[in-house]
Amino acid sequence: MLGPLLGADRVAATLDARAWLDALLDVEVALTHAAAQQGLVDDAAQVERAAQELRAGLDPAILAAEAVEGGNPVIPLARRLRAAAGPAGAAVHPGATSQDVMDTALVLLVRAAATVIDDDLGGAADGAARLAGEHRDTPMAARTLGQQALPTTFGLVAAGWCAGLDRARLALVDVVGALPVQFGGAAGTLAASYPHGPAMADALADLLGLPRADVPWHTERSRLGELAGALGVAAGACAKPATDVVLLSATEVGEVSESAPGGSSSMPHKRNPVAAVTARASAGRAPGLVATLLAAAGHEHQRAAGPWHTEWPALMDLLCATGGAAARLRICLEGLRVHPEAMARNLSLTSGGGTPHHAGELVDRTLGGRERQ
Repeated sequence: MLGPLLGADRVAATLDARAWLDALLDVEVALTHAAAQQGLVDDAAQVERAAQELRAGLDPAILAAEAVEGGNPVIPLARRLRAAAGPAGAAVHPGATSQDVMDTALVLLVRAAATVIDDDLGGAADGAARLAGEHRDTPMAARTLGQQALPTTFGLVAAGWCAGLDRARLALVDVVGALPVQFGGAAGTLAASYPHGPAMADALADLLGLPRADVPWHTERSRLGELAGALGVAAGACAKPATDVVLLSATEVGEVSESAPGGSSSMPHKRNPVAAVTARASAGRAPGLVATLLAAAGHEHQRAAGPWHTEWPALMDLLCATGGAAARLRICLEGLRVHPEAMARNLSLTSGGGTPHHAGELVDRTLGGRERQ
C-alpha cells in the first residue's frame, strides 16, 4: 500500500521474495560450476537444470517458512536442490557454508537495487542541473537561520542540490561496485575445498561478475558499514532539496511549485508539494537504519549469532528508503515550476541588499564539472 506513495516500489521489486530465491539459486549454480572447473564435482549441468525447476515450481513463501528451523533459507534450499538434482545431488553446495550463499546473494540483490537507485539519483541530479542552467541568473533571497540574508540566484541553489546528489551517487556506485563475492566454507578457511579453495573462490566471483575477495569476510563487516553510510548520505542528499522545495512552496513564499501538487480531503485550496514531502519521509527513515547496520557490525568469532541476521531486513529497508527518496525527488525536480516574480517580490521585502556577483560563475563551474565526470 505504501510502496508507491513513498517511492520504494521499483527498488522493492528487486528485493522481493522471488528476487531472493533467484539470487540464492544463481549462487548455488555458480558454486557448482566453480567446483566443476576445479575438478571437484561433476554433473554441473544437471544441477543447473534442477535449479531451473525450482525457479519455476517453488513458492518462495514455502522456502521462507522452512527457513525458520535452521535460521536461514539456504539450508532448506540446498536440501531441495539436492533432491531435485537426483544422482547429481552431491554436486550441490560444494565446499560452502550457508553464509557464503546468503552474503553473495545479498551482494547480487544490492547491485540490482543500486542500479535503480542510481538511475533515480541521476534523474534527480539532471533535474536540478536543468533548473540551475535555466535560472542561472534568476535572483532570489538567500535565507540563513530562516531569515532573508543576501541575494542569491535560484540557479545557484539548484546547482548546490545537483552537486550533492552527484557526489552521493558516485560514492554509492564506488561502494556497491567494490562489494565482493563471499566464499570461505564453514569456518572461513576453505578447508572443504582444499587444495582448490582460493581458485574456487575466484572462479565463483568471475562466474557471478563480482569482485574477487582477498579473504572471507563472514564476520568482518566493514564493507556493509560503508554501504550503509553511502546509502545514508544519498538519502540525506535527497532530503536537502526536498526540504527546500517544501519551504519555498509555502503559500506565503510561493517561489516554486510542483507540477502535480497534491490536494486535501477537506481543503480544496491546498496545493501540497507531495513529491517533496514523501521524498523527505523516505529519507527520514534512513539514519535509523544506518545506525542499526553499524550497531550490528560487531560479529563475534567466525559466525555471528544474531548480528548477521539483523543485517538482512535493515539493509533491505535502507535500500528501499534511499531508493524511495531518490524516486520521489526525481518526480519533484523534473517537473518543478519556478516563479521568478514571487522571488523578486520576496527579495524586495529587504530591499534586495547586495548583488550575487559570482552566482552565475559558480553555477557554470558546477555544470561544467558534471560534463567532465
